[in-house]
Amino acid sequence: MWPETAVAIAFILLLAVVGRWLVQVAIRRMVRMTTDRARQHLEKLGRPGQILASATGMQSERQAQRAATMGSVVGSAATFVIATIALLTVLSHVGIDLAPVLASAGVGGVALAFGAQSLVKDVLSGIFLTVEDQYGVGDVITVNEVTGTVEHVGLRVTSVRDANGMLWYLRNGEITKVGNVSQGWSIATVDLPIHPAEDAGRAIELLERVATDFAADEDHAADLIDPPEVLGVETITGTAMTLRMTAKCLANQQWGVQRELRERAKHALDAAGVRGAVSGWGSGSTTA
Repeated sequence: MWPETAVAIAFILLLAVVGRWLVQVAIRRMVRMTTDRARQHLEKLGRPGQILASATGMQSERQAQRAATMGSVVGSAATFVIATIALLTVLSHVGIDLAPVLASAGVGGVALAFGAQSLVKDVLSGIFLTVEDQYGVGDVITVNEVTGTVEHVGLRVTSVRDANGMLWYLRNGEITKVGNVSQGWSIATVDLPIHPAEDAGRAIELLERVATDFAADEDHAADLIDPPEVLGVETITGTAMTLRMTAKCLANQQWGVQRELRERAKHALDAAGVRGAVSGWGSGSTTA
């Protein structure tokens, strides 16, 4: 009796191992096919495809990350199911009555569920964060009063490094509100204070030339969605008249565009003899 039982148990365990291996191979293949198909599609679209990918969060890197995370979730769930079925089948072959075991497991499961509520909440929140693509590695986000760059997105914890280099570990279940400046597109905003007695029309013409030259520069055109605009006079005080320029650009590129626009605008105004405000040059940025 026992030799036959031992052979049956060994066969069940072998089936479980082979089944898990086949599931993992299938998941990895599906993840690879999904990411390869998305990358090839975007490559065919060329430059418009890159802008579309950035604006919709469909970059190949993000696709790969989301697919890998979901593959990990599905793989873990499949492993749990296969292991549970194999264990119950082995117990039945050994001759153990499964009814009391299942009843005890039900009571224990209820107790465990009460004790692991926060863990389950964190994992479920992590799954939804990944599926909905609220943020990904490399995004600049503000979450729970922490602003920084996402370094890792896990099922339970998200790690964010702030501007001071501090690494924050945030439980996904505690994340209730997220601000992401890296999705879709961004606005680079440059404010240029000049002397209030200067000719605003002349200064605006100079800035419009700067905007035209900037849009024609191949080194920076790739970061732009729309050419820079000169909005005109933003504010007037007793010490400064502030002119504003904006540029709609790819996500996460607003800071570089802003710095270059500011430098070119200042050179143009200085070369034309436009006096700066007493308070100096300033800038700001907004995103959308």
